[in-house]
Parts: sequence; C-alpha cells; structure tokens
Amino acid sequence: MSETVPAEEGTGPAKTAARRVPLSRGLSTKLLLLTIVFVLLAEVLIFLPWIASYRLSWLKERLSTAAAVSIVLVEGESPSLSRAAQNDVLMSIGAKAIAVRDGGVSRLLVVAEMPPQVDEHIDLASIGMIKGMTGALDTLFFGGDRMLRVFGPVGESDKEFELIMPDYRLRNAMLVYSRNVAFVSLLISLFTAMLVYAAIDLIMIGPIRAMTRSMLSFSEAPDDPRRIIHPADRADEIGVAERELSQMQERLQKMLSEQKHLADLGLAVSKINHDMRNILASAQLMSDRLRQVKDPTVQSFAPKLLRALDRAVSYSEGVLAYGRTQEPAPSRRRVRLRQLVEDVHGLLDIGEGIEFVNGVEPAFEVDADSDQLFRVLTNLCRNSVQAMAADSENALIRRLAVSSERLGSVSRIVVTDTGPGLPPKARENLFAAFRGSARSGGTGLGLAIAHELIRAHGGTVELVESIGGRTTFAVTIPDQPVRLDQARNGLRRPA
Repeated sequence: MSETVPAEEGTGPAKTAARRVPLSRGLSTKLLLLTIVFVLLAEVLIFLPWIASYRLSWLKERLSTAAAVSIVLVEGESPSLSRAAQNDVLMSIGAKAIAVRDGGVSRLLVVAEMPPQVDEHIDLASIGMIKGMTGALDTLFFGGDRMLRVFGPVGESDKEFELIMPDYRLRNAMLVYSRNVAFVSLLISLFTAMLVYAAIDLIMIGPIRAMTRSMLSFSEAPDDPRRIIHPADRADEIGVAERELSQMQERLQKMLSEQKHLADLGLAVSKINHDMRNILASAQLMSDRLRQVKDPTVQSFAPKLLRALDRAVSYSEGVLAYGRTQEPAPSRRRVRLRQLVEDVHGLLDIGEGIEFVNGVEPAFEVDADSDQLFRVLTNLCRNSVQAMAADSENALIRRLAVSSERLGSVSRIVVTDTGPGLPPKARENLFAAFRGSARSGGTGLGLAIAHELIRAHGGTVELVESIGGRTTFAVTIPDQPVRLDQARNGLRRPA
C-alpha cells in the first residue's frame, strides 16, 4: 500500500513515481507508529504507581508473615525456636531477623545473623504515592545489594513488627513484574493501535487518500468531467471537504472552459484586428484625398469620415496593444516631470475651447520610467480631452490641469478636468479592459494599461473625485529604496 502526494515537474514514469510514497513514509504507517508510541507513553505513566504498589504489597506481605510468626513465638508455650527452625522461618520470608515492639520495648525474636549496617529504613505506615514511586524506581534501578529495615503495624494489632532483610529478592520480583507489565503493555498498544488505525483509516485516511487521488487525476485532465470527485453522503468535516472540492473542481472546469473559449476568441480577434488595422490605414490614406475635392458635400462629410476612421484605427491598435505580452519591468531614472507633461501636451489633439494647464514646478523630479510614465499621462489626458470634447456648449469651461506634489519619498501626480464626470458603470469597472470605458465605442484599455504600468512601479492610480464638472485622477509613485552600501559609497565620494 502506498500514498499519493503532489507531483514534481516532469512526465512519464519518473513523474508517476514521484507521486507515490512508500509504505514506510505514508500517513497510515505514521499513524500506526504514533498510536503505539502514545499508548506506550500512557502505559509508562500508569506503570509508576503500579510498580510502587507492587513493591509496597510485597513488603507488607513479608511483614505480615513475620508478624504471624512473631505472635506464635510471643504467645506460644515454647519461648524460643531451635536454630534450624529459626533458619527455616527466616529463609521462607527472605529475612535476616524478626523483631517486635510492644509498649515501647523492642524484642528480637528470630535472628540468623545480624548485618553490620542497615542501608534503608522503610516505614510502611508513612509511605505516600510520591515517596512510594521514587522508592520503587530507586530499588528497581540501583538496588540489589542493600539491607532494608522494614517496620510497621499489621492489621489491628497494637504491636509494631520489624524485618531486617536484603533487597535482592524484592528487586528480582520487581524486575519480573516489570517485564510482564511491559509485555502486556506492548500487546495492549499493538491491539489498540490496530483498532485505532482501522477506525481512522476507514473514517479519515481513506477519504483523504481518495481526495488526493481525485486532485491528482483532475490536474492531469481538468477538462474531463469524469475526473471530478463524487462526494460521499457524510455530515462531518470530511463530507464538507469532499463537497467543497467537488464544487471547486466544477467551478474550475467551467472557468477553464470559458478561458479557453476567450483565448480562442482573443486570438481570432487579434488576427482580425491586425488585418483590419491595415485595411483601415489604407482607407485613411484614401480618405485624406477627399479633402482636396472642392465639392461642398464632400467637404462636409470628409472630416466626419476621417474622425470615424481615426477612432477605428485607434480601437484596433488598442486591442492589439493590450493583447501583447506582459509589459517589461520599468527602467527607472530621475525625470523632470514638467518637460514630460509638455511632451504629452504636444501629442494631444486638443481642439479649440479646451485649456491645458501644466501646473508642475520646473524643478519637480519623479523616479520613474519616462516612457511608461509618458504613456500613463497620455492615456489619462486623452480620456479627459475626449470627455470634454463631447460637450458642444460654448459657454462651458473646458480645462485640463496636471499638477504634482511630493509627500516624503512619494511623488503624486494629479490630473484634473472639468468634463461631465464618469458614469456609474465606468466607475464600477474603472481599470477593467473593455468594461471601464466612459464613452460609447471606447475600449477602456487606456486606464487598464495605466494601472498595469504604475503598479509595476509599486504605485497606484486612483479616481479621487468624479462629479459633474470635475474629475480627478491621482498617480502615486514611490521612490526606489536606496541600498545601504550605495548610500555609504555616495557619502564617501569626494565633493
């Protein structure tokens, strides 16, 4: 069994192999191993109180046996046991000596040999949980050669019994118990991990694997409706994810289909516009000759025909320009903005009655690509001129003004006209090609191109105001950031 992952670049067997993950690195294996580790960690936490309880029970059991022997010796008819009997009693409980304390008086009942010293004193009546666990770990890891003194009451007796015993038997018993617990814990971990794995694989991993396969299959042929995932009827998060993925694939497939149709249509339109531009240019040349005809009727219609042909040529050139590849990155230099605005003014076909005001200070500089900024200002100013030229009333003030200001390291260029303002539809689609035109027959490409060029400078083009009699656009261009090493070199350069 293997899992699928996103593919790397390439095709053929190498690409297919890159999409498959071996079992050792798949989600299923990781889930199984993590479950086993987590269960074992839980068993380790449970093992500490278990081993402490086992140690305490083992010592209490030995002390109870010693107490029973002590009661028999204290209350029996024979005051003492033979040496052989004493050895048998001590050997059965693994002790060196047994004593009893009654009324503050301690009495040694059975003794094989007294050890030279006692390493640890264990009061069974005062062992708490923490002390019991630390004592159990100490015996388990460092015991085996110690001598213990174990004492405490047994049952309801008012006497206190004592044992002197080595701890190697206790440690061996604890090791055996630990081994059995570890074996059982491992079995429980494996069994629990298999159950958890089976449940999660059925509920989660399996559906996720199916969604992954569907995404990879869809990416290979997004136009094939059969590659869309069929969501299961589930009410949980997986069901929601499958339904959302299915809807997203359907929307993406529809969008790709529309984009393909638009691309094909755009290619056809570009070819048509290319040929149409040549035809219109020829017609424009022939129409220029109509001005030489002295016929009054021809003279009245010739200007209208020429303007119509000019608009058609301009439209075709705009469509072709927008259909070209992405604009090159701006080559930024320090530019005198006033001279650039004068060049724009010279290019515009401003008719009588329209006033052009260049309000840029002679010393004002802007950090930009001069050619691209020229195109931006030309598009904005041409739109203003065309909007004001549509007004036929002579009494109206028709003025186009370009001004500038600097805000820190940001240059702001303001283009204002006294035209009729933008209609609501043009404001809603301001920088959208073919939808943001303010006049009938326009393409809206001027603002779209201006927006693209200024955005490449890291700046913005925004409509500040558009009401009847005043429309204002603002072009904001930040200066290029200065590198620290360049600034230092500039400071070190001699004057």
